[in-house]
Amino acid sequence: MAKVFARIRQKIDLYPPEDWLQIKSIDMHTGGEPLRVIVEGFPELKGGSVLEYRRFCREHFDHLRTALMFEPRGHADMYGCILTPPNDENGDFGVIFLHNEGYSTMCGHAIIALSTLAVEMGWVDVREGDNTLKINAPCGRITAFAHMCQGKVTGVRFHGVPSFAVGLDRTVEVEGLGKVRYDLAYGGAFYAYVDMGKNHFDFDLTPNSYRNLISAGMDIKRAVVQQDAGVVHPFEEDLSFLYGTIFIGDPSRIRGTDRIEDATEPDVHSRNICIFAEGEVDRCPTGSGVSGRMAIHWAREEIEVGETIAIESITGSVFKGSVVSEQDYGPFKAVIPRIEGTAHITGTHIFIIDPNDPMKDGFILQ
Repeated sequence: MAKVFARIRQKIDLYPPEDWLQIKSIDMHTGGEPLRVIVEGFPELKGGSVLEYRRFCREHFDHLRTALMFEPRGHADMYGCILTPPNDENGDFGVIFLHNEGYSTMCGHAIIALSTLAVEMGWVDVREGDNTLKINAPCGRITAFAHMCQGKVTGVRFHGVPSFAVGLDRTVEVEGLGKVRYDLAYGGAFYAYVDMGKNHFDFDLTPNSYRNLISAGMDIKRAVVQQDAGVVHPFEEDLSFLYGTIFIGDPSRIRGTDRIEDATEPDVHSRNICIFAEGEVDRCPTGSGVSGRMAIHWAREEIEVGETIAIESITGSVFKGSVVSEQDYGPFKAVIPRIEGTAHITGTHIFIIDPNDPMKDGFILQ
């Protein structure tokens, strides 16, 4: 046994056959929400823009999305991204977002994580203070600012795409829930925002209601899709779909998953619980969702330019949102939102895909 154990210690490198695909990733989280950044080994995508790269990936390599997001390499709530060339010479890079249902149009937590990673990896010329990145997302150009202090990124803020409220205090009939009041807004993706104070549900916005939140969120999403004709982007058909439901409520006393503090943080305005894609629960406050929140507050004249609102997630992590400016955007009065948060690296992976593995494309259990 000692001889075998000694050999184990000496032989820890794996050399797969040449016909086995190897894909390398750097994994991160933003406020608890995972991000698998695919950095090497993914087949070349063809196109001239992020939307074209995304379309090509969906048509030719969707099995690799499921392989990397689904079990056994991922899980039902996994999230990832693929880096691409920028749309033009003024951009730094492009990004395609991946999840359990397909490909999203915007992801604020990924922008925060990628900006952190780009600076800490030295992908951009780094200096103390703010480091500016110009990132092409499917919804448009995102400008991010990663703040470096003594060799470490201490936080990221980004200016989102024009965000707008489509309609306030709309109602939809949902089986099992009755009449649900919601706001419809866009922050890089469309969401139905459901204020707990304007509705009467038998669940709350804590981890104890996790399953109820998924069920109700998906039921509301399906009902809004069937009824509401307002989920139409003014310029891009590929962006015209409802991504999820966001429940809004008072900030919770829960901080993390296993401890309770008596006092609510006084600077936290409210809580976002986002149910998106095919029943995923965002662990962070949802960057595009907070962007849409800024548009809703602006439409209701509840926020001024530069005023900051702190919004927490189901895990207690916090994003800060504010309005940079207002602009006309097609038929809408839109705002440019600013979202702030922090991200952390959790590890690296080299995923190996055996062509003879019957589960090579992944599976999902929910």
